Amino acid sequence: MQRGFLLTLAVAPIILSSPVFAEDPAHVQKLRDTYACVACDLSNADLSGAHLTGADLRHANLRGANLSDANLEGADLYGANLQGANLTDAFVTNASFNRANLNEVNFTRAMIYDVDVTGASMKDLTLMNAQIYNTDISVGGEAP
Repeated sequence: MQRGFLLTLAVAPIILSSPVFAEDPAHVQKLRDTYACVACDLSNADLSGAHLTGADLRHANLRGANLSDANLEGADLYGANLQGANLTDAFVTNASFNRANLNEVNFTRAMIYDVDVTGASMKDLTLMNAQIYNTDISVGGEAP
């Protein structure tokens, strides 16, 4: 019996001190209800298949969020952090990713049309089979 108690005491500080990065459920609900969530914590949120047409997500934390199959048509993600987010099969048109962190974003099979990425950080993007039109995202390094 004492061993079980000692093991619990030894493990408890590890569990309690581990950082937890998860969305704020109230912020997720706010986004779903109003299509606006400026500076919200949506990190690691499951927003797959969400219809976020015209959503106001300026300065939102979407780090590691699942936005696969999401519709982000006309969404404003100015200054948002999308590092490591999954946008597989996402529909992203007429959206703003100005000054956004797009590092390590997965855009596999995404449709990216007329998106403003001015000042965005875009390191290590996954663009496999993505359709990109009239957007300054390209493969192969610096433009001439």
